[in-house]
Amino acid sequence: MATYAMTGGATGIGAELRRQLLEAGHRVISVDIKEGDILADLSTVAGRQAALDGVRALAPQGLDGFIPCAGLPPVAKPPSLIARVNYFAVVALVEGLRDLLQARQGNVLFVSSNSAPMIASDDSYIEKCLAGDEDGACADIDAREGHIAYAGSKRAVTLWMRRHVVEYASSGVRLNAVAPGITVTPLTEQVFNDDALGAVMKQFGDSVPVGRMAQPADIANVMRYMLSEEASYVCGSVFFIDGGSDAMLRPEDF
Repeated sequence: MATYAMTGGATGIGAELRRQLLEAGHRVISVDIKEGDILADLSTVAGRQAALDGVRALAPQGLDGFIPCAGLPPVAKPPSLIARVNYFAVVALVEGLRDLLQARQGNVLFVSSNSAPMIASDDSYIEKCLAGDEDGACADIDAREGHIAYAGSKRAVTLWMRRHVVEYASSGVRLNAVAPGITVTPLTEQVFNDDALGAVMKQFGDSVPVGRMAQPADIANVMRYMLSEEASYVCGSVFFIDGGSDAMLRPEDF
């Protein structure tokens, strides 16, 4: 039996992954803002510390894996809230749980997005995120749009993962990421109901090469494998689970 900690385990992809892990006989410590073993608002420094303290209290012997699955959609207001939850909370928790992961040679599975490649790495918002400048990144993105806040946060967290792979692997901790496409979740429904982004997102959902949008299980099935011992040689990978959308949009890149 493995011991995992995760954020965002109450709904959507996180809830399905949590269900699958529990069904397989593993222990899952769930951190969420409304429902879970540990309640914490990850948009705040105090909430992140509460999450870290709670996980430490429940898993003093270490973690086999950590999945920072909590995230906000591009319609969340203000856009800086997206940056705080989708990037800064993720990095803070991964860094704060590193010793617990090292203790059991665990792994971290980030949740990126197939929208991440749509924002350039040298964007000022992403550069501020990667520099650890939370106030600067939030001020930058609050003057811009929600879809940039979302895609940029996913680009930044994926770059952080890639840049730290060697360092973490040297201490026995694998880092990987999944990049889902449009998935039928409560957060996606919020985007579909948005006046500015709803029509565009529905149109994009209709264009998925395999002919449908993902269900949470489509994503969780791959995540469960990547967390397992069967994937012990997978390290530094970004696994697109988007029905072929990334290949459709970027056929010359891989």
